[in-house]
Amino acid sequence: MLFVNQVHELALTPTPTLAVTGMLIYIYIGSFSIGMRGVPWIVMSEIFAINIKGQARSFATLVNWLGAWLCSYTFNFLMSWSSYGTFILYAAINALAILFVILMVPETKGKTLEQIQGDINK
Repeated sequence: MLFVNQVHELALTPTPTLAVTGMLIYIYIGSFSIGMRGVPWIVMSEIFAINIKGQARSFATLVNWLGAWLCSYTFNFLMSWSSYGTFILYAAINALAILFVILMVPETKGKTLEQIQGDINK
């Protein structure tokens, strides 16, 4: 669409900025999708009991979005501290999250909700 605008000489000034912004957003979404993006949604769909599933999903979603906000909010402060250290810190937090999932999240394939809750409560 932006290149069509360029050919027809419509909105020439914002076209390069919009093109770069679109590519950065696309790269961000792709990078986020191959990381830890799906873990909270998969876990909460399988571990909560039926009677608390609605409230628990709401709370888990709130915590997930607050974590995303905290990451976005602290990014500029951390970059002014150390750009190298910022990404090392975020990588360490992500590594701890992956380790937590590997060690603490039970396998749910072929198990009933009662069996999953029994595994969690051990």
